[in-house]
Amino acid sequence: MANTNKKKGGCFRIGCLTVIVAVLLFGGLGVVAHLWGKRLPERFVLRVPVSGQIDEHQPDASSFPLGGSRQPLSLEELLTLLDRVRTDKRVDSVLLEIDGLNAPSAKIQELSTSIAALRKSGKKVTAFLVTPEDKDYQLATACDAIIAQKGSWITLDGLKAELFFLADPLKKLGVSFQAAQWKKYKSAVESFTRNAPSPENLEESNALLDDAWATYLDAVSRQRRISPEAFRQVIDSLAVLTPEKALGLRLIDRVATDRELEKEYAQRLDKPAGELFVGGKEYIDATGGMKPKGVGDRIAVVNITGMIVSDGASEMGDGDRTDVTTLKQALQTALDDSKVKAIVLRIDSPGGDALAASTMLELLDEAKTKKPIVASMSGVAASGGYMVALAGSKIYAEPMTVTGSIGVFSLKPDVSGLLEKTGIRREVLTRGRFADAETPFKAFDDASFQKFVEMTGVVYDDFIAKVAKSRKMTAAQVDAVAGGRVWSGKRALEVGLVDRLGGLNDAVQEAKKLARMDAKAKPELLYLPVRKTWLEYLLAGDTSAMAASLTAGIVRESLGQLHPLANLPGTEVARFLLRTEAPQVLALDPVEVEIK
Repeated sequence: MANTNKKKGGCFRIGCLTVIVAVLLFGGLGVVAHLWGKRLPERFVLRVPVSGQIDEHQPDASSFPLGGSRQPLSLEELLTLLDRVRTDKRVDSVLLEIDGLNAPSAKIQELSTSIAALRKSGKKVTAFLVTPEDKDYQLATACDAIIAQKGSWITLDGLKAELFFLADPLKKLGVSFQAAQWKKYKSAVESFTRNAPSPENLEESNALLDDAWATYLDAVSRQRRISPEAFRQVIDSLAVLTPEKALGLRLIDRVATDRELEKEYAQRLDKPAGELFVGGKEYIDATGGMKPKGVGDRIAVVNITGMIVSDGASEMGDGDRTDVTTLKQALQTALDDSKVKAIVLRIDSPGGDALAASTMLELLDEAKTKKPIVASMSGVAASGGYMVALAGSKIYAEPMTVTGSIGVFSLKPDVSGLLEKTGIRREVLTRGRFADAETPFKAFDDASFQKFVEMTGVVYDDFIAKVAKSRKMTAAQVDAVAGGRVWSGKRALEVGLVDRLGGLNDAVQEAKKLARMDAKAKPELLYLPVRKTWLEYLLAGDTSAMAASLTAGIVRESLGQLHPLANLPGTEVARFLLRTEAPQVLALDPVEVEIK
């Protein structure tokens, strides 16, 4: 028996050793292939796909190095890439392949600014459009030339703000919501409590749409040298154009197939197409990746993206989220790194849990006593996302950043009608008048609802006080621009909610000044929280975390294919609300404006 056990143990050890060797061999081959792929030609064209929503950053372990990745480049990667190319003599020119862009207007503005800086350095940037719509075209106008694919079509049908209301269909299911709304512009609750928008909701939605429309017309008019009226006429009368028609109207510069374009580049640089182009991800990897490599001073870019949630809620749902612990760890990393001289707080968040946002602000205020902090708003930094921005000594926003929404709301579900429809009977025994008040199985009575409203009002007053202290305003002045109202970055500057218009690079320059860094030096950026690659997971032996991250990426991509069903406005809020049966106090942006 002893010999048998010994043999089994030996076989087991041999089996384990075989698995370990196989994993290391696979990893080694992957590393070799990965490093070999980083070798760049002496002269090439950088071919960069730009599509989708343009996430602020890439998720953990988003892809393996073998076989490439379908994940679109993040905004961090795109801005880094465009900055590096400016001084890279190996890059002959840049070809942006723009297709299916669905990013917020503010991100398109920030990319356009980076493209303008690249062009100023002497690099030519060409946009190649496949089947473009308005957002694709708006970004393309920032380039030196626009080429549309032969045989395709161009859809320029304007902008829209789309609002959905669920109260009536929910009632048919026996579900309703009671809401405490502070104040009238905090219209996120309306999707669940009304069957049509309130006047205040229409007012702020139209204001955002007006700003986006004016920005779009101005960009096309300046870059293409046609009048805003002429372009508006194209949208209102044509809407769908052939590339040849667009060429005749001077909206584009050329019509060509993808193959024709490759041949032209190959002929001009006297290289076969297979050796001519370098992809965006390949270029980033070959030029140092996204992590600092030098020994000089750094600026940490601390990201708050997606819904702001309490600890333990970050894994719920399919959207990007930031919890308190994640921010705390990122800040500690920045504070502990002696090379980090300042922090840029990069926000792309509509807010979320009001208490979590308040806790984050407290952490940021403490960090600011040790190192300067500048806030940089991306596509959206509203409600709780605006609250955390208050930690910045200066707040930067793009003209079309969706911000403000200083307000809170509380929602309590009532599924008593659903119980009645299904025949489920509920018997409750209580001690204490309000012991059963917060249950989702019945509506509030008058006394309970009053307490519900008072609780929400306390959080709102606290929010107002935080803004007043940070922005050096009176509570009355804040309340006049608060009440849940959403502002574009341009209007937020006018009413005193932000300090400057600009993107991440502008915020970095401000952080340099506050940290008294060498004005001529170009500090590396340390993006936090650090995103782990598949190789880092593998070398750490954390294969379960790697598998979870890869699975999450697959789920996100799969759900994205269900558009528009999986991405109806309000569905993410609904998932967030249903994480618990208790009433919740949320500081959450209520408005979605979409350029189609």
